[in-house]
Amino acid sequence: MKDYFSSEGIQIYYETFGIGKPIILIHGWGSDLKQSWVESGWVKIIQSIRMVIAMDCRGHGQSEKPHDQKVYSYSSMSQDVLNLLDHLNLAKADIFGYSMGAFMAVYLLGHHRERFTSMILGGIGDETEESKDARFIADALRAKENSQITNLIGRAYREYVDSNSNNDREALALSALQMWPEGYPVQLGGVDLANVDIPVIIINGEYDYPYVKSDKKLKDAIAGSQLVRIANKNHLNVVVDQLFKEEVLEFLKRQ
Repeated sequence: MKDYFSSEGIQIYYETFGIGKPIILIHGWGSDLKQSWVESGWVKIIQSIRMVIAMDCRGHGQSEKPHDQKVYSYSSMSQDVLNLLDHLNLAKADIFGYSMGAFMAVYLLGHHRERFTSMILGGIGDETEESKDARFIADALRAKENSQITNLIGRAYREYVDSNSNNDREALALSALQMWPEGYPVQLGGVDLANVDIPVIIINGEYDYPYVKSDKKLKDAIAGSQLVRIANKNHLNVVVDQLFKEEVLEFLKRQ
């Protein structure tokens, strides 16, 4: 099924696949449900044991893309997940978030865990004083020509964003400026992470910097959580890694 629903006045696109116990998949920044979950093979694998619900986060994919920075805070974006559950008349669901989606999920874990049965957090950890400043990303996305972008990492972000024809550079520039400085998952989740009573697994690539420098701190903050690192993988290539998929499937089968 493919449909839209309204969340705080913003039109959010989602798709459902299969039947069974529901799991919500939340993609990373600059991506969408098709790129992250369908084309990568995740939907095909997970729908063998779950009903998969994948959403395009606000500012992404086929969802509405407001040019208003404040609507891209993690707390605001996370509300879309709760509103999706309500729209589908679901009391609870599993949740699998990667990168931006994992930051949204950890906020939900700390503030609304009663709506979830388990959580998979991938590609997550603390930003650093250097990496939390997203102005170079916004500048690269706002440049009129690629030749004007002098920051090589900024140019890589621009190329990544431009690889998806659904993307709106200004919406993503605004979202980066809002989200990157908020990128501290223990603070996002808050003190109630210590009271978590649902299964949680954190999965990062071994070379996912800077996140692997702080993912153990996140594990220690979330009661009863598990941390797995996938050898020889980074933030981008771990998403399609077979071992990553096997870890997620085994985790879900245990629930």
